[in-house]
Amino acid sequence: MSASLSAVVIGAGQAGLAASYHLVRHGLRPYVDIVVLDANPGPGGAWQHRWPSLTLGRAHRIHDLPGFPLGSPDPDEPASAVVSRYYGAFERQFGLPVVRPVRVDAVRPGPGRLLEVAAGHRVWRTRFLINATGTWDRPFWPAYPGRELFRGRQLHTHDFRSADEFAGQHVVVVGGGTSAVQFLLQLDAVAATTTWVTRRPPEWIDRPFGEEWGRAVERRVSARTGAGLSPESVVAATGLPLTEEYRRGIDRGVLVSAGPLQRLTRDGVILVDGRTIRADTILWATGFRHALDHLAPLGLREPGGGIRTDGVRSVRDPRVFLVGYGASASTLGATRAGRAAALGVLASLGADTAAAAR
Repeated sequence: MSASLSAVVIGAGQAGLAASYHLVRHGLRPYVDIVVLDANPGPGGAWQHRWPSLTLGRAHRIHDLPGFPLGSPDPDEPASAVVSRYYGAFERQFGLPVVRPVRVDAVRPGPGRLLEVAAGHRVWRTRFLINATGTWDRPFWPAYPGRELFRGRQLHTHDFRSADEFAGQHVVVVGGGTSAVQFLLQLDAVAATTTWVTRRPPEWIDRPFGEEWGRAVERRVSARTGAGLSPESVVAATGLPLTEEYRRGIDRGVLVSAGPLQRLTRDGVILVDGRTIRADTILWATGFRHALDHLAPLGLREPGGGIRTDGVRSVRDPRVFLVGYGASASTLGATRAGRAAALGVLASLGADTAAAAR
């Protein structure tokens, strides 16, 4: 059991690092007032687990951490290596108190106004919590009839490593997001054939994904989390950017959806329109859900399934801040949310100190 801390940050990805940077910069003492608990064996957040063929040039844009520009790394280097190196250098540069590997089991009410963060036999008591656990640990497998019957291989994008594993196979890719699109383009070079299965027709967006567009998307997602609803999928909020590479994929017939899936069979899938597709492998590019089970003892969820937030602060328990959740799930949004959470914690600490002095 540690002495009482001012803040515990769970997660050392983009949002968690941004939050801890601002807390330390504004005077919280590393390991005395604040710790950052990270479940991973090393720096890099979820990026360290991405498949080696995902190069920096093909990844979603990596936004700068505060006060520490990424610069211009080799776009052909694996994104996992670039980001792990970048995050590690950031932690060292600013002396951030990252403790790893620590997988948090539960956050529960503690004595007085404190929270207890439990991980195995260790417990940290804290006045405030910034949760930055992201989604990587919760790959989403949708329920379809016959999934247990299929005799071929099934894997989620969480476990994808290299397109070369699928040489000569027919691969059915399920999912309508950018990950599905990128996998289809990779598989087209090595697999015998591919079939793209989506619940809805792909929504290709032929316009610049600029700053104003990004704000509009954040407002849309924030409206859901502010109402206590579960955040919607990224592609539902953004659509798919119609890049030149994607245009060529459409023209070749690779990025053309065959329609929605009805069920799986021993040898493949049956689509809603009745067509039967043989498959060697089914790749579930069906996204992730927020890793929030450890917060269950606090009772934060609303009847709509989500955690209602005011900005990045939990409405049900104002001691808890959520970053990388809802509108802050992008790397740009995560950086801003980390700062907002840190400033919220600092303001609350100041108010508590002032109240105690009266």
